[in-house]
Amino acid sequence: MDAPRWVYADKQQPSIHGAMAAVSNEIRVRADAVGISKMVLELVNLRSSQINGCAFCLHLHTHLALRGGESPQRIAVLPAWREADLFTEVERAALTIAEAVTRVSEGHLTDDQYDLLREILTDDQLALLIYAASMINAFNRVSILSHHPVTHRESFGTPVTGGTHGP
Repeated sequence: MDAPRWVYADKQQPSIHGAMAAVSNEIRVRADAVGISKMVLELVNLRSSQINGCAFCLHLHTHLALRGGESPQRIAVLPAWREADLFTEVERAALTIAEAVTRVSEGHLTDDQYDLLREILTDDQLALLIYAASMINAFNRVSILSHHPVTHRESFGTPVTGGTHGP
């Protein structure tokens, strides 16, 4: 029998994956403490996963967002969030950070953009969102390079299997 073509990095190195999951859990705990909602974190997870093209993380975080009460309309327009008046000022700031972290090789936030973010977010919130976006990007890369499968589900109400990804 041939060896599998791909290595599931999370299964091959479970202690590293566990450490990543622990960081994500700490991000969720700290988010609540600094006033960033779970839904804002899910928007960061979804937007970063959209940009990176991570099917597994999109599948997982769409499920989590819908289960958490997010509307299908907002998820559908998330790639064009700047053109939709459906997102709060804090959500827009979080999405700006998510895109900046995900596309860091294309450029950095300008001083003016950073100043605007600091008018909307506290320094703790800003730092937390940088970490949240960084973690989902790490999970995206592990999932993409591990070829984590997405299988058909009749409903997003059924559990997603395959592990915890993202804050």
